[in-house]
Amino acid sequence: MIKQILNFGDQGIICDFGDEVRKELNLKVISLFNIINAKIKNAEIVGIKNCIPSYNKLIINFDLAQTTFEKLSDFLKSIKEHDSDDVLQNQKTWKVPVCYDEVFGIDQKRVSKYTGLAVSEILDMHEKTNFYIYMIGFMPGFPYMGDLDDKLYTPRLETPRVEILDGSIIIAEKFCAIYPYKNPGGWNILGRTPIKLFDQDSPSPCLLSPGDNVQFYKINLEEFTKLV
Repeated sequence: MIKQILNFGDQGIICDFGDEVRKELNLKVISLFNIINAKIKNAEIVGIKNCIPSYNKLIINFDLAQTTFEKLSDFLKSIKEHDSDDVLQNQKTWKVPVCYDEVFGIDQKRVSKYTGLAVSEILDMHEKTNFYIYMIGFMPGFPYMGDLDDKLYTPRLETPRVEILDGSIIIAEKFCAIYPYKNPGGWNILGRTPIKLFDQDSPSPCLLSPGDNVQFYKINLEEFTKLV
């Protein structure tokens, strides 16, 4: 259920579901996101330019020439309690290869020192985790995935790196993510995948979507090279 419907500038709305970062709450955000997109496609609502789901909120941008905050607010209130079962039924589970070779996993020892766990334990726990994608953000195709085992909680680097390679598998605090392309960042790097997450020339540029699950499986450096 939407907790609050708030103004976000002159042409924006925030659908606030609360402050917690929980899968159950995020499923409701994504469910509303899907419902709105379906109604736009069926011409049941006009004026909505974009919808952006996050951990626990949905931001809607609209065209003032076609609609108003009041109209959209009434529209949102008219939507019946959205069941997250539709998201669960349609979610995909992606099997993503990851090479944990030290040439890629340059922060494995840092995570080991901070957590007190052996590198082998860290990688084993990471590989066995079923990650849930809360949202795509920061850059196109960048998946924010949770929930990382509490034992692997490690803060970000105090000084971010100037460049992180595309495909880098990274962790920070309770989240895991994958870099779709080269970019600066301060997350801890555990490995790298040869899979391409974002293709701007594709009809569906982002490989992964909010609500999907990701399961990693280990490959060696030779296998990585063959898949690049």
